[in-house]
Amino acid sequence: MDAQTGGRALDEVSDLSVPLVGGGGTFVGSPFYVDLDEFEFTEEEFAASGTATCFGSDDELTYGGRWTFIPGPRAPYRTRILVRRPADPQRFSGTACVEWLNVSGGVDADPEWASVNEEILRRGHIWVGVSAQHIGVMGGPVLVEGPEDPRAALAGQGLRKIDPERYESLDHPGDGFSYDIFTQVSRAIRAGSATGDLEPQRVIAVGESQSAAALVTYYNGLQPQTHAFDGFLVHSRAASALPLVEPGGQVAIAEVIIENKPVIFRTDGDAPVMCIQSEGDVTGLLNSHVARQPDSDTFRLWEVAGTAHADAHMLGALAGSLDCGLPINNGPFHLVVKAALRALTTWVDEGTAPPTAPRLDVVEGSIPSLGRDSDGIATGGIRTPPVDVPVGALSGEPGPSPSMLCLLLGSARPFSAERINALYASREDYLKRFETSADEVIAGGFVLPEDREALLTFAEPSLVSPH
Repeated sequence: MDAQTGGRALDEVSDLSVPLVGGGGTFVGSPFYVDLDEFEFTEEEFAASGTATCFGSDDELTYGGRWTFIPGPRAPYRTRILVRRPADPQRFSGTACVEWLNVSGGVDADPEWASVNEEILRRGHIWVGVSAQHIGVMGGPVLVEGPEDPRAALAGQGLRKIDPERYESLDHPGDGFSYDIFTQVSRAIRAGSATGDLEPQRVIAVGESQSAAALVTYYNGLQPQTHAFDGFLVHSRAASALPLVEPGGQVAIAEVIIENKPVIFRTDGDAPVMCIQSEGDVTGLLNSHVARQPDSDTFRLWEVAGTAHADAHMLGALAGSLDCGLPINNGPFHLVVKAALRALTTWVDEGTAPPTAPRLDVVEGSIPSLGRDSDGIATGGIRTPPVDVPVGALSGEPGPSPSMLCLLLGSARPFSAERINALYASREDYLKRFETSADEVIAGGFVLPEDREALLTFAEPSLVSPH
């Protein structure tokens, strides 16, 4: 598609009227599977088409985030969206979560769905995944190679090549148009298109990792113009935001991370931002601590000890196929992310702000690092039972493997039997302390009461001596 110059209508809406069917069925590059029928949810896929604008800026995109984007060339687009919603309209909560699908692995993936699907399903939210970026549709270079899996060979090919029968009609004009495509889809969803005529009262933008960086850019430069979203759940962002790119171009996310140019969320925004960070995001590769900002009437930052950018929960069945030199992080980060989504929807709906959380301890130096106790467990931050009542050291620090994926997966280093016996007088003592810690983090608002039993499953009493 060739970009065209011209004006931009601020109220343009994506056409979501055409279902995508046939071929091999819906494709999402995710190992995480949920039986939607069990929860009486439906899944449908649609083409999203229209004419989008590529934005630029006459000014440098500075640290403070108060950016003014200028509309530039326009181009037609035809991408795809995936909609998961309650089959019974009476169960609909009124909230739609619109996820900017993640393409770091070379295919569209839904990592935020993997983290929060239990909350979406039990609350009756709508979830919409948007193929916002060029690589997911048209193909391109792969940043993070995934574990051995039949779908791994499809990385970098794009939907059109992965399943021509289903997706050949799609055409994406480049990442510069992604922000407007995301806006136009959100407007259509708010109006009840592709949702079985359910009209959301609240539309929440959600995204993880590269997609989180895209949401930082969107919030700072476009949300003040579009007011398209009522809230933002930003999960595991890097210090930097995604850049604006020319028509036809793709974001070079590796260069963004290496440049490490910190950006905060603008402080005069009209929608609340819930930013949740793993321990592994705060220093190291993503280095988000240099973009920390104070909590405010429109901003909350939660940093969670003993967690990694991605982990065993997010990898699902593929977690056991990796060799990172140490077991990968298998902590309960996803339970805290679900609480963050609940806190954000309550903030949007009722005006009640989420609790303020302690930040992780950062030791400044030529290479900043996290403060750690004698067992190697990070200090500060939101704390869950596996880090305060440990039988091993959950960490955002990876094992010795140099692969990009392993760098993001953290580690779970088991304690010796001697260390465990020194910590706990008995198995009963361990379990009692684990339950007390669980109740404390729930009382603090950082894990939901509905997830108490799930949190308790992270206890490992078999590792503790009965006496």
